[in-house]
Amino acid sequence: MIFLMVAFYVLFPALVIYLCQRYPFVDKIGAVIICYIGGIVIGNLHLLPPDSFKVLDALTTVTIPIALPLLLFSMNIRRWFRLAGKTMVSLGLIIVAVMAMALAGNLLFNGKVEDAWKVAGLMVGVYTGGTPNLAAIKTALSVDPSTYLAIHTADVAVSAVYILFAITIAQKIFLFFLPAFSTMTSRADTDAGEDINCYSGIFKKPVVKGLTNALMLSVLIFAIGGGLTLVLPKSISMAAAILVITTLGIAASTVRRIRKIPMTFQLGQYFILIFCMAVASMAELSRLFSAAPILLIWVAFMVFGTMILHMLLSIVFKVDADTVLITSVAAICSPPFVPIVAGAIKNKEIVVSGLTTGIIGYAIGNYLGVFCAYLFRAMG
Repeated sequence: MIFLMVAFYVLFPALVIYLCQRYPFVDKIGAVIICYIGGIVIGNLHLLPPDSFKVLDALTTVTIPIALPLLLFSMNIRRWFRLAGKTMVSLGLIIVAVMAMALAGNLLFNGKVEDAWKVAGLMVGVYTGGTPNLAAIKTALSVDPSTYLAIHTADVAVSAVYILFAITIAQKIFLFFLPAFSTMTSRADTDAGEDINCYSGIFKKPVVKGLTNALMLSVLIFAIGGGLTLVLPKSISMAAAILVITTLGIAASTVRRIRKIPMTFQLGQYFILIFCMAVASMAELSRLFSAAPILLIWVAFMVFGTMILHMLLSIVFKVDADTVLITSVAAICSPPFVPIVAGAIKNKEIVVSGLTTGIIGYAIGNYLGVFCAYLFRAMG
């Protein structure tokens, strides 16, 4: 029974990916959302055996540390330093805005939300990086699955409103306060042409061989990070393990042979989908609905507060409107949304800046999220 259960959780995301590639309307829903919904349905209909929690907990514990290095292997650190100055300034400003709003949220909602410092840390991670960072920090801080799922659900709802704003009237509003985009603003050499959501060709023999090697390296990094949990105090062991795994993943990306392995990002995303199903199956809807209203308010406060503060800071530093918008989208909604917004505002040149800063966000989100969480806890 356990074998069949694990097989289902491993194979169902593959079916979802296939459907997303085959049917555009399924792709619009998104693989992550479908896996979450599938997990919630299975978990709350009590279709799983009585001892399933231990299996699901093991899946959530293993998948994220394996996924993280795979997501980071394709990065090119040297390109960080070749980004246009204004883009780097905008990235720095939104990081400041995210941390400031997380601090404000922690002060406002402390006492109203259980473990508010953990929730604030999760929000720093997800709004500098993305869902992988949210999942990683959830593991690092031992966040309750229902709280995690409530935050993710609220994030999906609020981010949908934010994206609608970004592709409709955001550029016009930003141009009232910020200078127009200059073609000299965004000149960087990156692999922006790669579709990180495309799995076509993943089963070709050369790709499988490369991904097998990448997976073995990722498991080795996981083993090194996991080994720390055996020697460090329990209170900090998981956080230290996640940060070490992140660091080793970034270090491995500096090796050209590793960085050039095709589709490592996609394989990492696949493990994220397995995690999504497992963690959703562990969440009780009754607790989700009781936690969601206050967390929905907090997430809305975080998203739109960050956007406004980021724009105000950008006025001071004279960053152009398009760069501010695409950097905001990359941070708040993650890199896959960058091409959508760039097309909507008719400026494909900023795709490079958005994707690159988004990937930087993936790399630093874990550090910032864990750091801010413990800082906020120390502040009381």
